[in-house]
Amino acid sequence: MAAYATISDVAAGFRELDEDEESRAAQLLEEAGVLIDAMAAKASDDAKRVVSCRMVRRALGAGEDTSMVSAPMGSTQGSMAAGGYSQSWTIGGGGAAGELYLGRTEKLLLGIGNRIGARSPLEGDADD
Repeated sequence: MAAYATISDVAAGFRELDEDEESRAAQLLEEAGVLIDAMAAKASDDAKRVVSCRMVRRALGAGEDTSMVSAPMGSTQGSMAAGGYSQSWTIGGGGAAGELYLGRTEKLLLGIGNRIGARSPLEGDADD
């Protein structure tokens, strides 16, 4: 299984990656490809590339450049306090900071999720 994006794709529009991050990104791109194929093998290559980049960027986080975000990438809610040193974040998409997961937007790009329907495992057995 090959990755759907390159390290250059991940860095473009994100930030410059150091040597260790490039190595980690290469491995994460391979893993992202496996996850994407398991969920949406028939999605377009463009969608797979974009989703791979988004997943890996989220896993790499903001790194040393904290001017980009003050919350973990992929978080949907946050809270911060000062005097009592409190902080809390909710990660969207069911993943955790630093973990590869498909968020709501990625699922839409791949054409999966948010489908209404039902299937009975016994359907068709009544005719037998």
